[in-house]
Amino acid sequence: MGRVRSPHPNGHRKYLTMPDGATATFDLFEPRSEHCTGEDVTMVICPGIANHSEKQYIRTFVDYAQKNGYRCAVLNHLGALPNIELTSPRMFTYGCTWEFGAMVNYIKKTYPQTQLIVVGFSLGGNIVCKYLGESQANQERVLCCVSLCQGYSALRAQETFMQWDHCRRFYNFLMADNMKKIILSHRQVLFGDNNMKKPQSLSEADLGKLYTATSLMQIDDNVMRKFHGYSSLKEYYEEESCLHYLHRIHVPLLLVNAADDPLVHESLLSIPRALSEKKENVMHVLPLHGGHLGFFEGSVLFPEPLTWMDKLVVQYANAICQWEKTKPHCSDAEQAVSGQE
Repeated sequence: MGRVRSPHPNGHRKYLTMPDGATATFDLFEPRSEHCTGEDVTMVICPGIANHSEKQYIRTFVDYAQKNGYRCAVLNHLGALPNIELTSPRMFTYGCTWEFGAMVNYIKKTYPQTQLIVVGFSLGGNIVCKYLGESQANQERVLCCVSLCQGYSALRAQETFMQWDHCRRFYNFLMADNMKKIILSHRQVLFGDNNMKKPQSLSEADLGKLYTATSLMQIDDNVMRKFHGYSSLKEYYEEESCLHYLHRIHVPLLLVNAADDPLVHESLLSIPRALSEKKENVMHVLPLHGGHLGFFEGSVLFPEPLTWMDKLVVQYANAICQWEKTKPHCSDAEQAVSGQE
């Protein structure tokens, strides 16, 4: 209800052809004011499950970031935009970083002077953390990373997602229903007999199971894991979760959750808590209230579209940018001496 007055920032859609023939898209929004440090800074943003740049919470955040001097690049999850057809028999998955990586590489190449703030919402938080942890090179020119309302381990979350407390099972059903609609809208490319090579393990029988699925886990098992050839749901969740990559992230990392998130069970919060206790670059923020990507402020029925979450990310990014600008940097000679020591 707080999103009824969301802004409509103007951006330009970019298209990138992936090695397997898929067409990745992202929207690019230029800053509308000078950044507080005077530097060129770009936020590279990964939305939540089946989301894209046209979602209201993304529009609200992008508009606020633009006003604070940030360029924004927002990934559109593969298959999520209703007016963009798939060009290969593959959709986005829980932890595939290919499209996000392609977007980041485009930004680095097009804007060689820019520095990056990495932001992920929900499922997008898993993707951006996994992306940064996959390679040290992926952290180059990255000032910090912010993950909002992610669950860290799909394997540990799957059992809790079938429980009824906080209406979690009901949310699971609604999200599964939305995923079914998206997959079925690309049915011809994913399941049809066409010239494009679909995954060998994907069959008409899986299409039948998709119609009767009532949970995300059933959809993941029958369809999503097969895009990348995982032999089981356990293997898919294990390999695509950021849990085993978080300790490899060395840039400042802000992990935000809410204690009353209906989707992320409290048992999963031990992951970011333990990480923040071990690593100095990690901060875990856990307000009592906020729900899942909520954090609304203002009146109860019609809160403000701009949320505490939006302001937190921008304020944290501003602080990191200012710290980065003022901290002493070693000269090349000092770095050489340090390396010899």
